Amino acid sequence: MGADVVIAGGGVIGTAIAWRAALAGLDTVIVEPDADDPEHGRASSLVAAGMLAPASESLFGEGDLLRLNLLALRRFPDFASELEAAAGEQVGLRREGTLAIAYDAGDYAALMRLTAFRRSAGLDAEELDSRACRKLEPFLTPDVHGGVRFASDWSVDNRRYAAALRSAARAAGARILPGRVAEVNPRDGGGWSVRLADSGAGGERNGGGTGGERSGDERAGGERIDCGQAVAAAGCWTSEVGGLPLALRAAIRPVKGQLLRLRHPAGLPPVLSHTIRATVRGTDIYLVPRADGELVVGSTQEERGDQLVTAGAVHDLLRDALSVLPVTSELELAEMCVGLRPGTADNGPIVGPVGDANGLLIASGHFRNGILMSAATADAAMAYLTGQQPDPVWGAFTPGRIAGAGGEPWAF
Repeated sequence: MGADVVIAGGGVIGTAIAWRAALAGLDTVIVEPDADDPEHGRASSLVAAGMLAPASESLFGEGDLLRLNLLALRRFPDFASELEAAAGEQVGLRREGTLAIAYDAGDYAALMRLTAFRRSAGLDAEELDSRACRKLEPFLTPDVHGGVRFASDWSVDNRRYAAALRSAARAAGARILPGRVAEVNPRDGGGWSVRLADSGAGGERNGGGTGGERSGDERAGGERIDCGQAVAAAGCWTSEVGGLPLALRAAIRPVKGQLLRLRHPAGLPPVLSHTIRATVRGTDIYLVPRADGELVVGSTQEERGDQLVTAGAVHDLLRDALSVLPVTSELELAEMCVGLRPGTADNGPIVGPVGDANGLLIASGHFRNGILMSAATADAAMAYLTGQQPDPVWGAFTPGRIAGAGGEPWAF
């Protein structure tokens, strides 16, 4: 089998790149794991809350990341509109804004320090007292001390978005192979040989796929795909793609996040219109409403690589959600989810050519912002794939910033 481009990983990053590559006329293959793979079968993008929140997520010392996130947000609406037209599916983009609230005086002081920093960076932030917060969201607890409204921080339904990307990629001609990329090696005369792991009983498994039905997909396992260019975009499992420099693989780690999905019972009106980011006695929590009545509550951040739902996480998420939105107790507990974010030391992604390798790219390490950055990452990857340069903001996030990542990628 051959292709122009092979992409390891079928989450929103890999699939967004595949869609744009196929639209550009490149013969494109996505390799992703089976949805029922107990270890690697679910991409973190399927567990995400779908927040597009560069302002309310900006932190001290992350100026380069903030500029990248703002670029990503500017790109997202047009990308989403084009995606909806191509896929014939809605992605659930919501523009009501985000309301950051503080539960007590200590939380409020911390929020005001961050708000001063965010304003100094040129971000729009409207301070609100407790009464104004509750006017926007009447179901909030009267104990809310105050808040800040970020009108330009939006959200998207992550699962609808992932499904639309998959549909659009297929419609554009991209092929999807259930499996995982075991290693990438240079070919004599140019190009790359992508070896897939054996997917049979007892074989290796890996990846970071979007899940969903496999009807019509091609089957693969233990074979090689020759291609002109390859992209490692397998989320936290990019670290397991053989052929990448060891330093680059070691730079990406799994960061566990647990969240809850709640649903409104019949007869109960929507309890939120804005995304709520709350600080409750020093602990951060968010509540993200969906158009279909679902409410996402998240999320933990754990330096672990397992995918087990824990009783403590469920307890803590519900406790903090009830503290700021007491009506949460009336909602149905529909799902408890675990995702593994691809984290890096500076919380920024790693996107660009690998060393001096001609045609080998990495697009991983997006941590909390994979969905937000997916459109902008696809633009950057397409620039590299077609011999151009991406927006200069990406210059701070190339593989070159990782010490030791410039060596020959096949020396492992």
